[in-house]
Formats: sequence, structure tokens, C-alpha cells
Amino acid sequence: MNRQRFTALLVAALLAISGALYLSTQRNLPRDPHGMALLPSLAGELNSVSALTVRKGAAAPVTVHKQSEQWTVAERADYPADVPKLKKLLLALSDAKIREEKTSNPDSYALIGVEDPSQPGAGGTQIELTAQNGKHAVIVGKSAGEGTFIRRAGEKTSYIVEPAISVEAEPRYWIDTRLLDIPTDKIQSVESKPASGAAYSVHRVAASQPKPTDNKSASPGGAASTANPKSAEAPPASPPPAPAADKFVLDGVPSGRQAADSQTLAPSPAHFSNLTVEDVVPAGDIDFSKPSTVTVTLADGSVITFSGTVIGDKRWIKVTAPKDATLSAKANGRAFEMASYRYDGIFRPLELLLVPKPPPPPPSTKKPAAAPKP
Repeated sequence: MNRQRFTALLVAALLAISGALYLSTQRNLPRDPHGMALLPSLAGELNSVSALTVRKGAAAPVTVHKQSEQWTVAERADYPADVPKLKKLLLALSDAKIREEKTSNPDSYALIGVEDPSQPGAGGTQIELTAQNGKHAVIVGKSAGEGTFIRRAGEKTSYIVEPAISVEAEPRYWIDTRLLDIPTDKIQSVESKPASGAAYSVHRVAASQPKPTDNKSASPGGAASTANPKSAEAPPASPPPAPAADKFVLDGVPSGRQAADSQTLAPSPAHFSNLTVEDVVPAGDIDFSKPSTVTVTLADGSVITFSGTVIGDKRWIKVTAPKDATLSAKANGRAFEMASYRYDGIFRPLELLLVPKPPPPPPSTKKPAAAPKP
């Protein structure tokens, strides 16, 4: 081997060694995760997600799962779930991008809320998704500006991700809160039988419609005037009168009292329209042995009955609707917690439908006349 060839081989060997060292060094450099997806494969699996489980602290986990093409809450006897809320969370997890890498030290997890969520008093909430190709699990911690601290379950590194992700860990926040919608213009009557106090009923009375007016112009004696052609023209027709509003009448007015006006008696849309609930439990869990009942009859003859009771600071109702199969499937065997203002508006006491009693006269301040002196 001549000197020139030896030199060329030596240079080539040095270049190969240098290249290998450089590649090895680059391979061991930490990768910048900024902008990477938190759960890269989730976007392609969203349509296959079949269950969501939320865990926090010592509380029982919440499971929202798909049952026969319907999303339900397992801890609420498979009551229908709030699908828009579920979709919002799934899309947030799918769209979440890493903004910054944070601590990998388990001793610091609690500071940002990404510690083991099974620990009592843990600040973090674990979300686990079951999809076609496996499970995805993350621990959602505290807010971080416009983002959230998050750690993928089973990994040491935590991150700040955007957009922010929030999740509820109580079953009541995952139910579909919409119960029913009664258009008040369809209500014909409301019959109330309170647990204590006088019963009454309110019913609709159709208003008599005004007769149309005759706008024909006639001359004295009944013949149309032809002296002036312009005056013979018919005047413009007046707009038809507005239909009179129906009235509501109160039955069961106590002797010596007077019913309130029709507007006060009429069922309010604030109480019967878009009726929502705050929680749902099996009806057997609530004591309805002494209920108040309200029976609503609609224009088509269908009847909806509300049974209500107050336990502590909570208002509970049961609903029966024999002619409404959809509502019956949702309400049968269940009791619903509702906001107090809704409950009080449905179960109105008779006194609220009466003209208030006049206040008692003020006590007389006039001193009695002095007795005449003997």
C-alpha cells in the first residue's frame, strides 16, 4: 500500500468515525416537544371512543359510556349523558398541543396538580378514554394561563398544553339536564294538590273574538252618493282587530277572598318551558310518601303529572306522562332534583294566586276621654 492510498483510507476512516459520533450525539439530544400533539393518535380515533372515565381522589370514578348508540352515565343508572359536553372534552383533548415541558420530579407533581389522582386530597383529575386501538389516559392539573398542566398517565414528564382543558368529576355534571318542554300556550289547565294547604285549579277560558267592522260608506237614505266620484270611492280597509288573549280562571277561591288577575294566574314559561334538572337518582331513593302533586292538561288532551317533595335544601320531582313515550322512557322510575325557583313556580301555593289581604288598620293612638270631674 503506497503512502497516498494509506492517507486516503485514514481520512475516510476519520470522517466515518466523526459522522457516527455526530449522529450519536444528535440522537441523545432532548427533543423539543413544543407544538406537538398531547395525544397524537387520538384525532384518528375520536369516532371509535366508547367510554370516558373520570377519577379524582377517594371519590368513586364517573363513567360515561356508549350503550346501544346512546351515551349514558353509568353512576346514574345509565341516564342519558350530556353529549355536547362530552364532545367538547374529546375535541379539546384531541386538539391539545404541548406549549412547554415542565417537571419530571414526582415530588413537585402536587404543586401543579398532576400527582396520582387516586391519593386522598389529590388535586389532579385523571381522564381515561377507551377507543378502538386502546386507551388514552392523562392527569389534568391546575390552570396555567391560557393552558393547563397535564401529565400523561404512566409517564414522568409533565407539560403545559393549550387550549385549556377542564373536566368535572361528579356524575351529576355529566347528565343531560334537559327534561321536558311544555309550551305554555298549549296548557289548558293546572290542578294543584299540595302536601299541606288548600287544593285549587286554574283553567284557560277562550276569549270571545271581536266582530269585524263594516267600512262601507252610505249616503243618507241608504243610497250611495254619486255627486262627487272621488267621494264615492271606498275608504281604505282598516286592519283586522288583534285577537283577544285567552284568560285564566281560578277555581277554589276561599270565601271572602278574590282571585288575582289572569296574568298572575297564567302558567309561566319560566317554570314549564325548557325544564331542566340538576341531578337524577332512582325514585326509590327519595321519600315521596307525602307529595305535592300538579297535573297539567294540554290542548291535545295529554296529561303530565308532577309529584314533588322537599328534603333538606333540595327539591325533588317525579314525572308521569302516559301519552308521551319518549318522556316516559326518560322519567319512569327516576326522581329529579331541580332548582328551587323552578320547583316553587310549579308548586305554587293558593295564597300566591289571590289578591293580598288588606293590611290590618293601625292601632288607635287616641287617648280615651277623661272622666268628668264630680
